[in-house]
Amino acid sequence: MLRYLTAGESHGKAIVAILEGFPAGLKVDVSRMNKELKRRQSGFGRGKRMQIENDRVEISSGLKNNITLGSPVTLLIKNKDASIESLHKVMAARPGHADLAGLLKYGFTDIREVLERASARSTAATVALGALCKELLGEFGITISSRVLSVGGEVTVKGVAAKITEAIKNKDTIGGVFEVVAKKVPVGLGSYVQADRRLDSRLAGSIISIPGIKSFEVGLGLGYAVSFGSEVHDAIYYNKGKGYCRRTNNAGGIEGGVSNGQEIILRACMKPIATLMNPLDSVNIKTKKSAKAAIERSDVCVVESAGVVAESACALVLADAFLEKFGSDSLIDIKKTYANYRGRISHA
Repeated sequence: MLRYLTAGESHGKAIVAILEGFPAGLKVDVSRMNKELKRRQSGFGRGKRMQIENDRVEISSGLKNNITLGSPVTLLIKNKDASIESLHKVMAARPGHADLAGLLKYGFTDIREVLERASARSTAATVALGALCKELLGEFGITISSRVLSVGGEVTVKGVAAKITEAIKNKDTIGGVFEVVAKKVPVGLGSYVQADRRLDSRLAGSIISIPGIKSFEVGLGLGYAVSFGSEVHDAIYYNKGKGYCRRTNNAGGIEGGVSNGQEIILRACMKPIATLMNPLDSVNIKTKKSAKAAIERSDVCVVESAGVVAESACALVLADAFLEKFGSDSLIDIKKTYANYRGRISHA
């Protein structure tokens, strides 16, 4: 079982992650992990923080000669802007952010103490962890990618750019929808026997936990709500060369909480960023008088980078389910078990 913890504040010294349960014997390419971190920082609509930070991961435990040892892996991403101790207090909560709820929950008198950890800066750790899991999944031909489907209702490249430009001009923010696709996922990951073992519920929890994600769907998703069963369920066929097969994939690669061998297709909605340069009404937490919400350095649109983070969230779940199915100690043993399984189901 993969277990991980992340730590670190947006303007603290570093973002840290510890991953336990990762198998021994995988050769790690740190440059690939850094490319994933770079992808997280990219996209039209990102803010000035992306011009400051050049995220690079340091692996300080769990490797010898760049090969995993089976012991906990520690990942470190240093912050160039580590000014948390000198930053000004934040006194007016931003609607849509964790500011007010966090303030009331923990009893703080400075919203800064909420937003530093609630910040999406924490997703750098998610991407670093996911990049390592992508390396493992890649050993078995599994790939994960993402793409922007729409921003502000616009679906063309030109339309999306125009919508983001409009938001920048109006000192506003804009959200949208992205899609994540995992290819060559074997049949049998996850389980229908308990709710917390269902692959779709695990993926939903992982992706909806990304800051700013407000909806999630698998395959046809909401399309099921306006269709007859005869129109949407993926009919099953048998081919001597391919075995069991389908001509459609409305289920998005998951049936009954178990991967069915088809591409896993996930979609999610990223809300507009909560920090507005033309802020909404709020209340000063000390005086209780009306005030405009705080303005922090922020982004205008992060739909593209949210998709990158979701790839990693997906990779963490798929890697966990994969190791649950095929073993988790040694890559050599896992490959043997996987080959035996593939051989068995090819004759089913």
